[in-house]
Amino acid sequence: MPPIPADSPIHVVAAVIYSEDQSEVLLALRPAHLHQGGLWEFPGGKLEAGETVGSALIRELQEEIAITPTLYQPLLKIEHDYGDKQVLLDVWAVTAYSGQPEGLEDQRLEWVRLEHLDNFEFPAANRRIVEQIAS
Repeated sequence: MPPIPADSPIHVVAAVIYSEDQSEVLLALRPAHLHQGGLWEFPGGKLEAGETVGSALIRELQEEIAITPTLYQPLLKIEHDYGDKQVLLDVWAVTAYSGQPEGLEDQRLEWVRLEHLDNFEFPAANRRIVEQIAS
């Protein structure tokens, strides 16, 4: 496989994880030392070479927050240029999962009511997610 050009977007899977009654979503606080650190995000991460989006979603949520999604569907795709890097966010709605969410990478997790999402600071690429799910 040829190398990925430096200006290619980083393909990231992100999960909007809903509470059982779908009134809340799970947010994670990005560690300060990471790109966009100190901001809240929807859990997920980069796809590995040759990995499908669905398998990346499952792997990332298991590795990052100790859950396995059991009911999920595509929500939207977002391309965003931060200037220093470009991302393609593949956003999925997760409406059922097994396990109990916990920050396995020492990140803080918080369940947030949909109507309170505006009280949290997100990376710019996440604004469209918030607009879509909070409307």
